[in-house]
Amino acid sequence: MGRTLWAVADLHAAVKANGQRISAIQPEDPGDWLIVAGDVAERTDLVLRTLAELRERFACVIWVPGNHELFSRSQDRYQGRDKYTELVDGCRQIDVLTPEDPYPVFDGVTIVPLFTLYDYSFRPRGMTVEQAVAAAKQRQVMMTDEFAIAPFVDVRAWCWDRLAYSIKRLSRINGPTVLINHWPLVQEPTQDLHWSELALWCGTRHTRNWAERYGARAVIYGHLHLPGIVDVTGIPHIEVSLGYPREWQRHGDVQQWPYPVLGEGADRA
Repeated sequence: MGRTLWAVADLHAAVKANGQRISAIQPEDPGDWLIVAGDVAERTDLVLRTLAELRERFACVIWVPGNHELFSRSQDRYQGRDKYTELVDGCRQIDVLTPEDPYPVFDGVTIVPLFTLYDYSFRPRGMTVEQAVAAAKQRQVMMTDEFAIAPFVDVRAWCWDRLAYSIKRLSRINGPTVLINHWPLVQEPTQDLHWSELALWCGTRHTRNWAERYGARAVIYGHLHLPGIVDVTGIPHIEVSLGYPREWQRHGDVQQWPYPVLGEGADRA
């Protein structure tokens, strides 16, 4: 049996009931790799401890940050961009790959961890960002990000910085890729959200054509807690979230989890 590249997201390790599901994430082959597409936990120590445990099981672990990893409090030592740097430094100490490291290659496919955030552009046309956020607030729909990330960093400016940084690196890749991001790269998956206003915090329109432009065999993401596959221009965009117990109990076996993205010698996306 050959190696497999598996993918998970939104482990939310601070939730006690998720512990058993995380413990069950095991390789089938000693050479298996694992993608962890964000929202491991909020506290840096728990994020790194969880990733370190997974790294002990898998030959390679590739992590991208989600919004929960970036949550900060005023009394925290590191906030905003500094907290991300702390996480990257911690991952390097436990041999976990991040969006800041050289892209690994699995069976001829370049595996690309991304960190793009969001810029509130998944909003109704004709509305400014301020109008869209105000309308969401009026409906009492608001992400915790507005209290735990936005006070410590200009999220839109950081998003645009990350877009420029990512495009520069992506343009150097030759051959097929698997793109990994916590937030979806296209808007279609957000159409299934119960509260449409939440799409504001779910990505950026500027990544819409990345899958086609950069030769993606698949796009792996999380964030929405709506596991499944959305086909966009013939490319599968695959959400691999675990989520909270009430969600994974309701979803049941929507798809195999962890999700087998690639198998050695055969594209399983």
